Amino acid sequence: MTSAETISSAQPPKAASRNKTAKAKPTARQPSSARTARKADLSDGSHTTRVTKHDRVLTLLNRREGATIPEMMEATDWQQHSVRGFLAGTVKKKLGFTLTSKKLEGELRRYRIETKRGR
Repeated sequence: MTSAETISSAQPPKAASRNKTAKAKPTARQPSSARTARKADLSDGSHTTRVTKHDRVLTLLNRREGATIPEMMEATDWQQHSVRGFLAGTVKKKLGFTLTSKKLEGELRRYRIETKRGR
């Protein structure tokens, strides 16, 4: 037996090193037990409506007095730059609402979604 034959026979087969199914990749999804528990909770016939952070901010903005940035921050646990980004990107650009702001003397700026009346 030559030294070349000994080296080639000592190497593992390449097919075994390419087996990608051997390792399970971590996922960002919930464990299956949590998903089935959530489905089981809703299968009893009770319908719960999910209130998202977007819904909370839009509700605040639709009020007659509008909302300040600190009020929106408290309702969503977002930081100030996130609230401002939501107002500019989602409320104005994506949803197409007319967003107005008003600042009275000694008060914080209040933002409000203008609704068209009389139509």
